[in-house]
Amino acid sequence: MLCAVNEYRCRHANIVFASDRAALLVLDMQEYFLRTELHAYIPSAAAIIPGVRLLIKAFAASHRPVIFTQHVDTSENAGMMALWWKDLIHLEAPESKISAELDVSKGAVIQKGHYDAFYETSLENVLQAGDVTQVVITGLMTHLCCETTARSAFMRGYEVFLAIDGTATYTEAFHRAALLNLAHGFVMPMLVEEILSAFEEMKN
Repeated sequence: MLCAVNEYRCRHANIVFASDRAALLVLDMQEYFLRTELHAYIPSAAAIIPGVRLLIKAFAASHRPVIFTQHVDTSENAGMMALWWKDLIHLEAPESKISAELDVSKGAVIQKGHYDAFYETSLENVLQAGDVTQVVITGLMTHLCCETTARSAFMRGYEVFLAIDGTATYTEAFHRAALLNLAHGFVMPMLVEEILSAFEEMKN
């Protein structure tokens, strides 16, 4: 997969990550997906937490926007999500909370009710206020909310970067398919280490 992804990156070498123009999106890192006893548990989700924490720290230290999304639904706004999944994440449920392993005080929390973090939220206003032209996408799930938000950001004119090892989903097949599709037409895939290195270079 990395070979194919690198091929797409080489085609778009003119799109370079610039830490001073970027915002970090941390999508849906909620207990609903992280607790082993829950039916929506994603086994690989915990593995991305250390990298996401480092990215949060780097963006916050450089005074760049960090936006956490919290997926919550009501029967009024869920739309097709309710029909498709037959299970809503309600705000009052303990599992709706963003993982305590991530410091949400380092950024803003935006609630959303659909895959697309831009849909009927204040996300674009927050990005515009922060003079953002690039977004880095991390979190859950690679092939649903991460992929849909990446496509939406692209259509809004943002340069989109997706953290290969900072996103996760239920299976490796879903993860690989999403990365290949996005790398072909929408995002520049990067490793967490590469993004962190860009911040270090800015200091020197």
